[in-house]
Amino acid sequence: MKEYNKANIPLAKTLRKNMTPWERKLWYEFLRSCPIRFQRQKAIGNYIVDFYCAKARLIIELDGGGHYTSEQIEKDKIRTKSLENMNLKILRICNLDIDRNFKGVCEYINFEVDKSLSVSFADSSLIRGSRIYNNLERG
Repeated sequence: MKEYNKANIPLAKTLRKNMTPWERKLWYEFLRSCPIRFQRQKAIGNYIVDFYCAKARLIIELDGGGHYTSEQIEKDKIRTKSLENMNLKILRICNLDIDRNFKGVCEYINFEVDKSLSVSFADSSLIRGSRIYNNLERG
C-alpha cells in the first residue's frame, strides 16, 4: 500500500461524493466494473488522485480547463514527477476526450493496464461477457 497523508482522507471522501460529470461517466460506465480494481479519489503521498489501480501501478487524472493555465501546468508537472517517483504511471486525460471519444479513452486505459499487467482485458474471459466490453463493442 502506498503511503498517504491522512489529513487528505476527509477531502477524498468529499470528492468521491461530488465527482465531476466526467469522473462520474468514467467511473460508472467503465472503471467501476473492470475486473482489475480501481479506486476513485485515492490519497497517495500528499495528493488525491482521480483514479488509482494498485495492481497496474496506474493513476488516471482527468483534466478540465483549469489544468491548462501556465500555473496549473507547472503544478501538474511537479505532481506527476512526485507520483512517478513512487513508481506509478500517470495518464492525463482531457475532459473533452471523455465527451467526444469515450470508447477511445477506455481503449487507451485498457492498453495501459494491459502493458502494465501483461494481461489484456479484451482477451480475458472476465471481460468478454461483461457490460464494459459490450458497451465498448457497441461504440
